[in-house]
Amino acid sequence: MDELELLKGHWKQTENKHKAFSSADLTGMLHKKSSSIVKTLFYISIAELAFWVILNFVPFLSADYEAKIKNAFGNETIYTAVSLFTFGIVFLFIYLLYKSYKNISTTDSTKVLMQNILKTRKVVKYYVIYNLTAILLTIPFSLSFSIQNNPKLASSIENFSNTQLLVSILTVVAIVGVVLGFFWLFYRLLYGILLKRLNHNYKELKKLEV
Repeated sequence: MDELELLKGHWKQTENKHKAFSSADLTGMLHKKSSSIVKTLFYISIAELAFWVILNFVPFLSADYEAKIKNAFGNETIYTAVSLFTFGIVFLFIYLLYKSYKNISTTDSTKVLMQNILKTRKVVKYYVIYNLTAILLTIPFSLSFSIQNNPKLASSIENFSNTQLLVSILTVVAIVGVVLGFFWLFYRLLYGILLKRLNHNYKELKKLEV
């Protein structure tokens, strides 16, 4: 009887060790996957920065297009300020993602890893919200500056009937909606899939923590 109890105790110890090894192994896999996802997000942000740099240099390839862009913003100072602010936000986003990647790559604690995953999700979420808000505000402001700096257009609008004015407003709203919807879908596909995987890793780590 004593030998049987000893055998059961030995079997339980072996089982617990096996479970501990499996849990640690799974944690390592989730750690590696999370690090890879954040690294991918970092590379995407670099590509996005390159896109905005190219986009901001396009106007200087055509004097006519450059004049239209500056006219839309009112003057060159505002256009430059908006461009620098946009670059600043993107650089900040890249820095935060790189910091998240380094933290996730070097940490050995499951709890700290979970915290870093949550921070990364928040960084990406706020960045997407900022971009969509910027788009929502930029189009009406650019249109307003264009009207103010184009006397003929301003005069035409002043002579609009109520119906024409309503149609114009609805057209602008529709354009803003389409552009906003396009970028929302773009960010949803670009960042949403990766964030979904990151969130899945967080949930799995939370189960292991319990």
